[in-house]
Amino acid sequence: MAGLSPTQRTIRELRNQGRVCAIVEKFNPHVGPHGIRQDLFGIIDVLALDPERGVVGIQCTGQDFAGHLRKLTEERSQETHDWLSTPGTALELWGWRKIKLRRGGKAMRWAPRVREITTEDVL
Repeated sequence: MAGLSPTQRTIRELRNQGRVCAIVEKFNPHVGPHGIRQDLFGIIDVLALDPERGVVGIQCTGQDFAGHLRKLTEERSQETHDWLSTPGTALELWGWRKIKLRRGGKAMRWAPRVREITTEDVL
């Protein structure tokens, strides 16, 4: 899975779990000199259907877990609050990193750090 983006890793993992999901961020070539990626409502990269929780919005990242947590809970707190206040929705932050398969070993694999965001997290 080398070379995959955090969003691609998330989609692959969700599908391995048997969940229906879709990428909802889009590339807008008309912003700035090189274009930008725009998240759904400014906070969501992937939507997944969960039979118990409803529609789960997922923000995906690589190394900048703390920065994306700050984005969801501070910078985009109104959007996060609006999403979480809607019945049948949940929000998660998935941060991808390499972890050792065995303590002291050299073999590594990609694994997500998953945190559910709640209304208590929002400033």
